Amino acid sequence: MSPSAPGWSPVKPASLAGYLEALSRPVFSTGMSWRVVEAKWADISVAFHGFDPAQVAAMTPGDVDRLVEDPRVIRNRKKLEATIQNAERMLELDDEPGGFAAWIDSLGSFEDTVTGLRREFRFLGDNGAYMFLWSVEHPTPPHQEWFQAHRQPARRRGAA
Repeated sequence: MSPSAPGWSPVKPASLAGYLEALSRPVFSTGMSWRVVEAKWADISVAFHGFDPAQVAAMTPGDVDRLVEDPRVIRNRKKLEATIQNAERMLELDDEPGGFAAWIDSLGSFEDTVTGLRREFRFLGDNGAYMFLWSVEHPTPPHQEWFQAHRQPARRRGAA
């Protein structure tokens, strides 16, 4: 998904739930069409209790099993589990002085912030971290410029 994709616009979260939702969108978008993610997003939000971090962190393996069978959501077990684990980690970081937003601001440069996000949260790559930071109105470099600098070279078939 790019910053210009419909349904995704930058907004400074008013709560930790807003941060978890913004973090979860690129998790679910990894390897998928943004159209599929957008079509299912309302149901994903319901399944994850409006992204309330405490409620998401309290979800059980049984909840994940149920969601894997629910055609209204993206049924990728790793993404579902990552969302729960990311909620747990976000709550831990929010307990630090200044909360989660202050933790993000403490990471330093944009590159350091991307590295910190990738280290702390599951199923979040460079592009996902960029999209998260853009969507929460964190200062980001121009998308095309950053994307070109971080694009992995295409691998040829049969190449080692």
